[in-house]
Amino acid sequence: MNIILKKDVENLGLEFDTVNVKPGYARNFLIPQGFALLATPKNIAALEATLEARKEEEAKLIAAANAVVEQLKKTSVTIPAKVGSGDKLFGSINNADLSAALEKAGVSVEKKYIKIPGNTIKRTGKVTANIRLHRNVEYNFEFDIVSDAPVEAPKPAPAKKEETPSEEA
Repeated sequence: MNIILKKDVENLGLEFDTVNVKPGYARNFLIPQGFALLATPKNIAALEATLEARKEEEAKLIAAANAVVEQLKKTSVTIPAKVGSGDKLFGSINNADLSAALEKAGVSVEKKYIKIPGNTIKRTGKVTANIRLHRNVEYNFEFDIVSDAPVEAPKPAPAKKEETPSEEA
């Protein structure tokens, strides 16, 4: 079922996007909550008229989104995490963690604009997240997830003590 979003909906789309969702999700949640409208020809024509009227504002939003993308291109983010055996994380890293790491690096991006494949990351390594700041502005941001434990040199095996018979006098 095609619908037009009236508000930003996390993991679905941004305001004024036309998206295809399951009918039950649209009828039971999105439309009653005021998040969406059915994509009828009349509503699509009204959407196009609204977007035409907002062209100047949209141009400002696109310029601001492009400025954030330029900041992201200059930013490098490494997220430390607790790691178990085989580079598996204790817990996971999600879009809120990436948003907080970007905030520390000086770039403000809300977590609702960040889409991580699979929604969570459970292993260390290089990961790419899709950051969609506007319906026309998307950026694939690469970041690293590393172990927060200090790297230790391998410990030598303990030397075996030779048993000597004790002399009792």
